[in-house]
Amino acid sequence: MSDLLAAAVDGPTATLADPAPAAPSSGPALSWRAGELIRRGAPHRILSGAIHYFRVHPDQWEDRLRRLAAMGANTVDTYVAWNFHERTEGDVRFDGWRDIERFIRLAGEVGLDVFVRPSPYICAEWSNGGIPFWLSGRVDALRTSDPAYLAAVDAWYDELIPRLAPLQAAHGGPIVAVQIENEYGSFGSDAAHLVHLRDGLRARGIVEMLTTADGITSDMIEHGSVPGAMTTFTFGTGVAKAVELRRGDEALMCSELWGGWFDHWGERHHVRSAASMGGTVGDLLAEGGSVSLYMAHGGTNFGLWNGANHDRVLQPTVTSYDSDAPIGEDGTLNDKFHALRAMLAPFHDGELPEIPADPRRQAAASAPLVPVRSLLDVVRALPTTGGSTPMPRTFEQLGAEDGLVVYEAPVSFPAEATLTIDGLHDRATVFLDDARLGTLDRDAQTSLALPASGGRGVLTIIVESLGRINYGPRTGEGKGIMGSVMVGRRFVNGWTHRIVPQGAPDAASGTPSSDGVAVARLDVAEPLDAWLAFPGGSKGMVWLNGFLLGRYWKIGPQETLYAPAPLWREGANEVVVLDLDGLGAAVEIRERPSFGPPEEFIGS
Repeated sequence: MSDLLAAAVDGPTATLADPAPAAPSSGPALSWRAGELIRRGAPHRILSGAIHYFRVHPDQWEDRLRRLAAMGANTVDTYVAWNFHERTEGDVRFDGWRDIERFIRLAGEVGLDVFVRPSPYICAEWSNGGIPFWLSGRVDALRTSDPAYLAAVDAWYDELIPRLAPLQAAHGGPIVAVQIENEYGSFGSDAAHLVHLRDGLRARGIVEMLTTADGITSDMIEHGSVPGAMTTFTFGTGVAKAVELRRGDEALMCSELWGGWFDHWGERHHVRSAASMGGTVGDLLAEGGSVSLYMAHGGTNFGLWNGANHDRVLQPTVTSYDSDAPIGEDGTLNDKFHALRAMLAPFHDGELPEIPADPRRQAAASAPLVPVRSLLDVVRALPTTGGSTPMPRTFEQLGAEDGLVVYEAPVSFPAEATLTIDGLHDRATVFLDDARLGTLDRDAQTSLALPASGGRGVLTIIVESLGRINYGPRTGEGKGIMGSVMVGRRFVNGWTHRIVPQGAPDAASGTPSSDGVAVARLDVAEPLDAWLAFPGGSKGMVWLNGFLLGRYWKIGPQETLYAPAPLWREGANEVVVLDLDGLGAAVEIRERPSFGPPEEFIGS
């Protein structure tokens, strides 16, 4: 399977020197007593912000961590995305972008503690909630004590946890807390599953404080908590309710205080004012609570890693995960940053680190997009996979993680016939021979008219996964054509399949078209951050020097893609676009992002 990050960052990685061995302490760094967190015998507060290493280029990890420390945080919180490390079963990677040990050590070098939330499920608006597609494709009972599921989790923990255990505070490292699962009480009720995860962490050497995190209802807390782990909360405005639901002598903590929100394609850009966010943080601190701001720095859903929600219809998440966070997608610091710095400074004995300057950006520029190959040229040049099958196969059956799969079959049809796709997940571009018939969507239109005169030909259906669902009962749902393709009441049989690689498509000359591949060259004096826009483009994917930045879509709200400085080269840079519906004429470098029309939104 092609790795969308390999070309850019998965080569040899510089590593920090291992810290000097330290004798384990008599116990974990943190515990709780009489409603307070205790650190080595003294009251303590976790003042944390979330930064996900998998959403930030590794060359920028240290910069973002230093910005977090300057905001007044004493801790960084990160999920561990299982599917980011084990894209293919048994091939578990911790190199390059996936070097979580390096990220944790960098946090310690900056002076931050680390709160690790190590999966197996993370939600996070991340593809499939972090669960590998190859597992959800064969196990029905995810997030339960189903033996097949737990066997896969155990194998993953056997790889991950021995890397985290030496980095705990008890061994001189920065990890002070570890979370079990994530918001399990929202949908789950299998207590044995949580016990298995808890015991698995302990058995593999985790000695630091364990936590759970759930929404602020008594039902969620009941089903998401497990003995031996401190219950924490997730909310946007629920301090009073959290105080009411706090259990026994546990300390009050919000593990996700939603200071902003993510965006879906086709909706407005969600923001939350500094005053609103600051009010909730202030209320929590006034109650003696600890906090982790979600997100402190959101970063980017590079490649095709974005997740999706489902609320009557699919709601795919955009490429940006800026989340209106205090530290912007490119590291810029906004009014929320300064409000939080003023709020958190009194909790530190000394001066906070100096505020870093905003990152430098490329100057505005543009270059023509030159069409080189049609969409059909691109997909027909790919090899078929899996032989011919009577019925269309799913992405999971084909071993396709995300992106595009091409379905082809011979078809004959009478006059006035209609083509229908049953179980389309998620979007399809349909051709008959060389003629484009239209676009279908799982929630809008799943049928279209064939040529009125009747006839025969080769049906080509290019199916796009818009993002795997990361939250709710549909987490783990498959992609592709889940059912059948029919002409009238008759099944179409005899399917072949082609998986479109996630690497940049071949830009060799072919038959230019209004859809398909186009190429632009951008010359820059030095590698700096940039925002790329594709005016007139319809729906596509973008590669910068071979790295898949993500998707654009004219329905918005996101209008620019973040292209971080480490991906640029001094001199010539190649931008490759694959547009499914209609190419624009140019690529533009813009000096600031455009996330679309804003809408105040506060998570409950």
